Amino acid sequence: MELTSPKTIKNLLEKYGARPFKGWGQNFLIDKSILKKIIESANLKPNDVVLEIGPGIGTLTQELAKRAKKVIAVEKDKKMVEILNETVRDFKNIKVIKEDVLKFKTAALNLRNYKLIGNLPFYITSPLIRKFLEKVEVKPRQMILMVQKEVAQRICALPARVFAKQKFRRASRPKMNLLAVSVQFYSKPEILFYVSKNSFWPKPKVDGTILRISRICTNLPRINTNLFFKIVRAGFSQPRKQIVNNLSKMLKLNKKKTKNWLLENQINPTQRAETLKIRDWLNLTMTY
Repeated sequence: MELTSPKTIKNLLEKYGARPFKGWGQNFLIDKSILKKIIESANLKPNDVVLEIGPGIGTLTQELAKRAKKVIAVEKDKKMVEILNETVRDFKNIKVIKEDVLKFKTAALNLRNYKLIGNLPFYITSPLIRKFLEKVEVKPRQMILMVQKEVAQRICALPARVFAKQKFRRASRPKMNLLAVSVQFYSKPEILFYVSKNSFWPKPKVDGTILRISRICTNLPRINTNLFFKIVRAGFSQPRKQIVNNLSKMLKLNKKKTKNWLLENQINPTQRAETLKIRDWLNLTMTY
């Protein structure tokens, strides 16, 4: 069964009385070359365990199962689960679970040393990444995720002054933001390649990106994580304002004291949060 064929996809959906739900990002991959690149990016070994998010009709699921020891496919849509049970029935190393991944308990599966792979709709991208970086007991070894192009660029953003040195065009550079700090604190995110919206049926409105998140929680600094993110959130509370004003207001600190605190860490009080590196936020936390 050729699952990258729009005709096959439409026939499966019709057979099970299903239809693509835009709100859940149900755009099915119809480009074999992109499917191959995703598989290559995952760099799967025979003993690998894969947790796949949003498998849909099983296009990627089948290819993962050919290379990995086991694939656990978590799908929220009841109709898609019915289709999956047909398309992957010949694979003994695939376990299909009907569940909302944001409520999914990884501990129940006793997962160890696994890879997380999935095509993420916009509305769960940030909470899902944060969940697997911060909240689950056993973190994935690596994540290979299809996300919207602009979201991937935001996650991989660098401080504004870094872009200035690298002579990026101001209009096209992504700005450092709270999501980027949250992901980069725990891991190393990187854009592998972009995926045209023409690679999907139905065709979404925006292009996608294959994002790799690695080095997950391998070298976390010994600091108060809650305090770190409290300071970061305060700094980004009003991104267009000077960092001294945001920190002073949100942390309820004397403005002169806040200014001195910033200067002690070689940060100009008139800078904006988007210009600070992860190391700057760490220094601020350790000297708070």
